[in-house]
Amino acid sequence: MKKRIVLVFGCLFLMNAFTYAQRIGKLEYLPTFDKHRLHWGFYLGLNKKALKIDYKLPNTFVDVKDDMGFNVGLIGDFRIFNNLNLRLEPGISHNVKTLYFTNILTARDSVREVSSTYLHLPLLLKFSADRINNFRPYLLAGLSYDFNFSSNQDNSEDNSQRVFRMKKNNLMYELGFGIDLYFFYFKFSPSIRGVFAINNELVRDVDPNSQWTAPIDYLGTRGVFINFSFE
Repeated sequence: MKKRIVLVFGCLFLMNAFTYAQRIGKLEYLPTFDKHRLHWGFYLGLNKKALKIDYKLPNTFVDVKDDMGFNVGLIGDFRIFNNLNLRLEPGISHNVKTLYFTNILTARDSVREVSSTYLHLPLLLKFSADRINNFRPYLLAGLSYDFNFSSNQDNSEDNSQRVFRMKKNNLMYELGFGIDLYFFYFKFSPSIRGVFAINNELVRDVDPNSQWTAPIDYLGTRGVFINFSFE
C-alpha cells in the first residue's frame, strides 16, 4: 500500500512538472545540451524497498513492513544517438525493513529488523522522445549491481542468535520513466523506476530445519525509486 502511495505521489509530481514545462513558453533553454557526447550530474531521491518472498511450505507468511529510505549518487551520461544514451549512476541507498514471521508464536523470535545500506551501481539505457520546447520524456531500462554494506553473510551467528542474514552481492534489473526539464543553468529530471532483484538474497541458517529460513524458497528486493536529477 505504501509503495502505491509513493508511486501515485511520483506520478502527480511528473504531471505537475509537465504542466510547468508547458507554461515555460517556446524559449528554449540549454539548446545544445543534448548534443554533448558526455555530461555529468547528481541525484537525490526516496525509495520504498520491500521483499518478494516465495515459500516452500504451505500456510507460511512473512509480513514485511518497509520504511521510507533515501538515495543519493552521481550521474555519468554518454550519448550514443540523438534519442539513446548510456548512463552510469553510482550511488548509495538506505532502507529499513521489519520482518514479522507469523509462523512463529513467541514475540521475541517472530520479529527481525533488517537495516540495509547499499552501494548501488546501475548501468542504464535512456530512450528519449524528441524535445518539445523545454520538455522531453524518456524511458529507462538496465541492470544494476548492489553491494550490501549491512550484510551479515559472513557472520557465524544466525537467527538462533537473532541475526537475519542477507547476501552481500546482488544483481537487479530496473525499469522506469521520467521527464527532462530544461532551465537556464541546468537540466532537472524527476523519474520513477522499479528495482527488482534477480538472485536470491537470503542466507540460510545453519539448521536446515530453521523456522525462519527453511520455509522460504526465494527472497529478493522489490522497490520503487523516485529520483530528482540535476545535470
